[in-house]
Amino acid sequence: MENFNLSQTTTFYALGVSYKKADAACRGKFSLNSKAQSDLLAQAKNEGIAALIVISTCNRTEIYGFARHPYELIKLLCENTKGSVEEFQQTGYIYKNKGAVDHFFRVGSGLDSQILGDFEIIGQIKTAFNNSKQSGLVNTFLDRLINAVIQTSKRVKTETGISCGAASVSFAAVRYIMASVPEIGSKKILLLGTGKIGRNTCQNLVKHSKNAGITLINRTKNKAEALAGKLDITVRDYTELPKELQQCDILIVATGAEQPTISKRMLESNKTLLILDLSVPRNVDPNVQELSGVTLIHMDCLSQMKDDTLEKRKQHIPAAEAVIEDMKMEFNTWMNTRQYAPFLQALKAKLNDIAAAEAAVQKRKSINFDQVQADAVNSRIVQKITSHFASYLKNDDCSIEESIQFMQKVFQLGQYGPEKNNSAFEEKYHINLS
Repeated sequence: MENFNLSQTTTFYALGVSYKKADAACRGKFSLNSKAQSDLLAQAKNEGIAALIVISTCNRTEIYGFARHPYELIKLLCENTKGSVEEFQQTGYIYKNKGAVDHFFRVGSGLDSQILGDFEIIGQIKTAFNNSKQSGLVNTFLDRLINAVIQTSKRVKTETGISCGAASVSFAAVRYIMASVPEIGSKKILLLGTGKIGRNTCQNLVKHSKNAGITLINRTKNKAEALAGKLDITVRDYTELPKELQQCDILIVATGAEQPTISKRMLESNKTLLILDLSVPRNVDPNVQELSGVTLIHMDCLSQMKDDTLEKRKQHIPAAEAVIEDMKMEFNTWMNTRQYAPFLQALKAKLNDIAAAEAAVQKRKSINFDQVQADAVNSRIVQKITSHFASYLKNDDCSIEESIQFMQKVFQLGQYGPEKNNSAFEEKYHINLS
């Protein structure tokens, strides 16, 4: 791999591959299963990365974290997947600082999903967050940012119509089947896999197709039985897969294997069969298309289908973007407050010194002076004064620089102004959201 001359400061980056530039085959190379994600986090920790989360879904694999150069994060991604640096250069993307924060808010709010308004990503962000916390890879900035993204997602979902109606990969799969296969109620449908997409697809099939011939197979049979019990469908052992493949008219594959689970040699050559592969990486070998009766549809094809629901959702994009801007403003306010923390700490220390000196004078004058009560009162007064001034600095109408300079002169605090504090803050986080 190419070497870079890395700087000493760290920058916040978001980088990865997604459906926008990378097809399913490419996304499959960069996908990370649970073990690979754990290995990546452990490697990041060992290599001195301060904070990082990694997300890997059927639509995207992304890393959000701090590094001296984005190559540090690209290296982590490529060393823990089958993807190469060259492939990343062709299909990947890199955002930094404000751009990385903006991208994260859009991803978490469903605006960057393959199917607009699909909010499954927020659950995956929460899982990634918990994994990074357990690995000691969450700092104050990342903790605050992720929580802001989660809150934004909730507001977008409840305050806008961006997720109205039924629209998801699983629903798109069922809609395609119903539009493409006549007499769907009489067809034999085999669903392989009980992950989240598999479960959702199964539920949509039962609800919309009214088909009584749905069979479910999973490597772990008890998971299939748990789902089947709720939906009243048939479960078969994984060993019966070859037999069920010969009998089904429609095959839906939603497994999470690293290699294809279905190939040409497993199918009959003259049988008419519709296969939908909802897996990333792809779990159906493309060679099945060499059989004359087989039609293979992948999830990327499903996401390109247009319908009234998605068109209605597009009308709510401005409202969702307004919520995002509002929440980003709150996050920016927090950032600004952090930038002036040294000044506020210096102000608080000065006020404590004044209070302690006055308490000492009163103690000498009074025989019954209560030191404990005096300290408690002084602490509350100092905290209230500091909090009032912190709130004042958050007010857009005030001149922050002039206010701090005035307080510095009044209390003789020295230089704790915004220029110095910004530099100190960026030395640690190197973030500029203005």
